[in-house]
Amino acid sequence: MLRFAHIEYLWGLLSIPLFILLFIAVSRWKVKAVKSLGDRNVVNMMIPDVSFSRPWLKFILFAIAFGFLVIGAADPQIGSKMEEEKHKGADLMILLDVSNSMLSQDLAPNRLENAKRAIAQLIDNLRGDRIGIIVFAGEAYVQLPVTTDYSAAKLFLNTINTNMVPTQGTAIGSAIELGMKSFDFKDGTGKAMIIITDGENHEDDAVAAAKVATEKDVTVHVIGVGSADGAPIPIYQNGKQVGFHTDSAGKTVVSKLDETMGKEIAAAGNGAYVRATNANSGLGIVMDQIEKIQRKTVGTKSFKDFEDRFQIFLALAFVLLIIEFFISNRKSQRLSNLKLFEVKKT
Repeated sequence: MLRFAHIEYLWGLLSIPLFILLFIAVSRWKVKAVKSLGDRNVVNMMIPDVSFSRPWLKFILFAIAFGFLVIGAADPQIGSKMEEEKHKGADLMILLDVSNSMLSQDLAPNRLENAKRAIAQLIDNLRGDRIGIIVFAGEAYVQLPVTTDYSAAKLFLNTINTNMVPTQGTAIGSAIELGMKSFDFKDGTGKAMIIITDGENHEDDAVAAAKVATEKDVTVHVIGVGSADGAPIPIYQNGKQVGFHTDSAGKTVVSKLDETMGKEIAAAGNGAYVRATNANSGLGIVMDQIEKIQRKTVGTKSFKDFEDRFQIFLALAFVLLIIEFFISNRKSQRLSNLKLFEVKKT
């Protein structure tokens, strides 16, 4: 397994294209400057020892050496020892509402971003539990299968937005059914779902779906996001808010938290219902309930010892810089006098 101790240093590689553009610009300027002196053949006779190809060779060596220096500074490391870790964990499936109503701003900065921040904090606090993410609006999709790769989970979480599900609505029941299909019930691990939604369900029977989940010992918890007073749903174009959604009569649509629906789903799923606020996401209370479910000891293999490999790249960079230093910009007289293809007259 390869990793970098200071992966942020790799951003330095973006300097190489800038070096290339700068070198090309300077080279073109030099060519124009030579042409301005007069006829090209006459100028070449005046400066016979100047090489126009060697600066390119020197620059290529420098660019490669710089790349090796950046990689060496990032300290590439190779895993040398793999160990198996055993831990107890449960399977958690996050069902996140991504309908347009989740853009309402009665939670800061809006309902969806508030929920994503809470989920990110939850992932940071997981120890051995597996987590998956399902996004839903009018339809439901698996955004992340159940995994212990928390880095991947946060990466996928950051990409979630309201545009990823083309069909609008709030099909909570479909999301629960998809979550049930995503679980592996053969491993005997305790399982739970956490639904994060404003509760405006108009697509299916979410309560019935939650009851079916409990038949396989899956608890369904609900976190309600929003407020009873509600807030208008903003419209964005090119990242800028340009107005609010309106109904057929031209009145601004106000999205309100449907706590009744959330409580009914949680009750049917033998779970807890919590209303999120700006100060409390509610995930802490739900996780306290999840701690009570059965956990199974699971073994995972991971690299523990890593060996540095920066020396190789620094050595290569040093050798290339030495070679570049000793290459002159002047032509080699020996090579110039060596005329392999000259035809001798008899």
